[in-house]
Amino acid sequence: MGTDAPPVGIVMGSESDLEVMRPCADMLEDLGISCEMRIMSAHRTPDLVAEWARGAAERGLKVLIAGAGAAAALPGAVAAESQLPVIGVPIDATPLRGVDALYSMVQMPSGVPVATVSINGAKNAAVLAARILATNDPEIAGRLQEMTARRREGVIASDRRVRGEEQ
Repeated sequence: MGTDAPPVGIVMGSESDLEVMRPCADMLEDLGISCEMRIMSAHRTPDLVAEWARGAAERGLKVLIAGAGAAAALPGAVAAESQLPVIGVPIDATPLRGVDALYSMVQMPSGVPVATVSINGAKNAAVLAARILATNDPEIAGRLQEMTARRREGVIASDRRVRGEEQ
């Protein structure tokens, strides 16, 4: 494993999922965290998914993020093949508006956990991955604290504008 290996792996079932998952990579980049991004299907390329997930830790990955819509088997397939933390992002890809994907992810069997964020919640998946990494990386912890402070200040500034106060 090289020292410049990305700590986060992002996988999605199809190219159509990229619109939802790209903000995940962008948020990680904003936090100074590199990632690898892949497209694989739990149904159409299960052997590739298994190989990717099994080798993730050896490649230096520490957290895996899997986005999927419809039956949303991808996060569970990844979690079944890796001991790394897996974060699922249910994607709104069917007439059920992502609820089907959400249910698929939160109903994992005992011993195969998938932490699941909101439907299309790719940015929160990135923040959760960063929080996991921050438990052993003070630099990431500091960047998360800075992001939280900026967001807090943004809300305070909005409140002042709404109340008609000058900044």
